[in-house]
Amino acid sequence: MFAARLSSRVARPMAQRLMSEAAAPAASGNLVINFNLPHETIYDSKEVASVIIPGLAGEYGVTAGHSAIVSQMKAGVLQILHTDGGDAEKYFVPGGFALSHENSVTDITCPEAVKLDDLDAATITSNFADAKKEFDSAEEGSEAKAGAQIDMEVNRAMAFALGTTIA
Repeated sequence: MFAARLSSRVARPMAQRLMSEAAAPAASGNLVINFNLPHETIYDSKEVASVIIPGLAGEYGVTAGHSAIVSQMKAGVLQILHTDGGDAEKYFVPGGFALSHENSVTDITCPEAVKLDDLDAATITSNFADAKKEFDSAEEGSEAKAGAQIDMEVNRAMAFALGTTIA
């Protein structure tokens, strides 16, 4: 009991210090996003209306004032709705993490992101077929088989994002 009280007294100020280093919330009341890849920053403290995240437990939307949440993302479409009310900006992401802070700031980190408009259904279908051949010929339990399975799943998710199905 004492250890639990002590750890919460120590952890809470530490968490507040860490949270205070996040980007400042927008004065306009909008959501602020930071969208980063290992090799590129797509958005740094960008004010947006909302973002729709392909969470591992299901797709969910984040707006200003959203409760704090940490989410692992699955392969799917990340949608950013800008404050001008235009069409959503859509990115295919193979996974990653999203961290929404209590101060209306959301950090999104992915290994890669591709604008949905830049995806080609024919290339995806061809890449899926190549990965399936590799999967079928790889030794059971091998690294090659696991890699091919990942390639198949990502290509299937990209095809789904474009409204195409592949077997």
